Amino acid sequence: MSRFSADTRLGSTSVLAVLCGALLAPHAQAEDHELSPTVITAIAASSPLTVITNPKDPRQPVPASDGGDYLKTIPGFALVRNGGTNGDPVLRGMFGSRLNILTNGGMMLGACPGRMDAPTSYISPETYDKLTVIKGPQTVLWGPGASAGTILFEREPEQFGELGTRVNASVLAGSNGRFDKVIDAAAGGPLGYVRVIGNQAHADDYKDGNNDTVASRYDKWNGDVAVGFTPDADTLLELTVGRGDGEARYAGRGMDGSQFLRESLGLRFEKSNIGEVLDKVEAQVYYNYADHVMDNYSLRTPSGTGMMAGPMASNVDRRTLGARIKATWRWADVQLISGLDAQTNEHRQRSSMGIDTYKNLPRNKDANFHNYGVFGELTWYAADRDRLITGARLDRASAKDFRQRTGSGMMSRPNPTADNTRADTLPSGFLRYEHDLADSPTTVYAGLGHAERFPDYWELFSPKTGASGSVNAFDGVKPEKTTQLDFGAQYKTADVEAWASAYIGQVRDFILFDYKPGMMGTTSQARNVDARIMGGELGAAYKLTRNWKADASLAYAWGKNSSDGKALPQMPPLDARFGLTYSEDDWSAGALWRVVAAQNRIDQNKGNVVGKDFDKSGGFGVFSLNAAYRINKNFKVSTGVDNLFGKAYAEHLNLAGNAGFGYPVNDPQAIKEPGRTLWTKVDMSF
Repeated sequence: MSRFSADTRLGSTSVLAVLCGALLAPHAQAEDHELSPTVITAIAASSPLTVITNPKDPRQPVPASDGGDYLKTIPGFALVRNGGTNGDPVLRGMFGSRLNILTNGGMMLGACPGRMDAPTSYISPETYDKLTVIKGPQTVLWGPGASAGTILFEREPEQFGELGTRVNASVLAGSNGRFDKVIDAAAGGPLGYVRVIGNQAHADDYKDGNNDTVASRYDKWNGDVAVGFTPDADTLLELTVGRGDGEARYAGRGMDGSQFLRESLGLRFEKSNIGEVLDKVEAQVYYNYADHVMDNYSLRTPSGTGMMAGPMASNVDRRTLGARIKATWRWADVQLISGLDAQTNEHRQRSSMGIDTYKNLPRNKDANFHNYGVFGELTWYAADRDRLITGARLDRASAKDFRQRTGSGMMSRPNPTADNTRADTLPSGFLRYEHDLADSPTTVYAGLGHAERFPDYWELFSPKTGASGSVNAFDGVKPEKTTQLDFGAQYKTADVEAWASAYIGQVRDFILFDYKPGMMGTTSQARNVDARIMGGELGAAYKLTRNWKADASLAYAWGKNSSDGKALPQMPPLDARFGLTYSEDDWSAGALWRVVAAQNRIDQNKGNVVGKDFDKSGGFGVFSLNAAYRINKNFKVSTGVDNLFGKAYAEHLNLAGNAGFGYPVNDPQAIKEPGRTLWTKVDMSF
């Protein structure tokens, strides 16, 4: 039974009411916005190490249901999939808090000890205006520990020169019961604005290429409101408030997610063009709350045998409070951005046997985290074609263990680190040189970065044991230290765009998970090893004629556990994509061919808090088609068929499907991806 009720969901009636109200507002003048008549099949680098894209644009494969699903379309990203939604993003083989993921400048942290509610689970990408990805430890502005990269989902402030309104909306329908609705409406004038955003997303269980059903049904909704005050062109004060919820059935888990409650609150202030040296000041505070329920009875029937024979549930939540203030300073050929940030978060849990009996239990706090940082990032425009960018930050991070006992049932015992606090001071920084060639529209760059990352909740509290000689993971896991060289080039003309980015790095005290089978089931151990990593991404787009355009990309990641002399686990294989598009003024048609190599470099039963290497994986190729037609400047229809030939395949990082619905407990299998999938999307803009 679904937990959604009519009064808590954003229904079609309310969507139409908002839409009509915005269109009929007095003195309204719609913004002149023209929809692009193409479907995105490739996302290119916007500048050295940075990718910027509009997540509202329709893309192939089928438009994303969450943030992680969208990120996997960017070269270098992969996804640990649970089934239909809420996968966990991986960049260059790196996972978890090695990626800083922010929405509107704030951090939304999931609560599940097994990352069933990854941070991207709470992100509906189409409700954001801009997505920015910064690869590697090449920025210090957005928080600590971002050794793999920084991901920013952002909503831009509204700008109304006179009293007016604008509305963007879309409807998506597709195979397997897929049905999404999005509305984004704003009204305002020179002194301010009100913006209302809402979305619903639904899908049923999909069928894989073998026509077998994979447990993957989900329902989601989100609603957000932003109120902005703009007394002049250089000042912004904006208050945001949001709420969302959802449920998802998982093929690769012993439980499903029956609640993904999100509450968000934020306040930001920006002042630009202040003076000749101090150019801009930005300040922000935010509050995010995740209340997540996992159970084995809402979306499936308990197995009746084994350790999870009867109904059971676990309820976890996390409150995150953060703040940031930064200032931009400009001199003749130098720009400096400096500031302070802080974050604190508290984690609680409760669980019980029986249907909904957990609701009668108190929530027990098991952990809290604090981080305070100071940072500065300087750009020196040394010459017309040369730039030197450098940054440094210093963080003070701490965690407290509130667990009085660990384990459960007969395995319960006193916690040796109860009420202990651990803390570290962590430096990070980078130096990058960029040069524009004189005789070619090419930019080359090289950057050396270092990031020290405090272990996160999943690494300190989820493992059953820590390294040899430690009493548990909280006591034994050390901070991770990554030093990485990034280098590459970018070429751009009217007809050709090409880019290459590569990296090579050394990770001291890489946090690795070992999974060991036993009489009481599999146990996990977190320990530190030294690792080497390298890889890169290539991409090109070539305008063959006025109407034809071809694009291609290639991504590869390699890692070695140098302490044990083995492959670093959970590395995605070589991934290539080839696209071809024909476009006229108002319509386009295209094809996308994705080819993935086999992955033979594995270390069985090693991985991260979510996935582990079970076995080698085979390669595959998937072919898809799309088309789009712009009816007029206000309406566009796009459609596609993904996996046209119904290929039965599984991603390497999906090799985590054990003890889940439809998968034998003692026979781990790869979760197969969807078979042939048809979809149609209608975009509206007024």
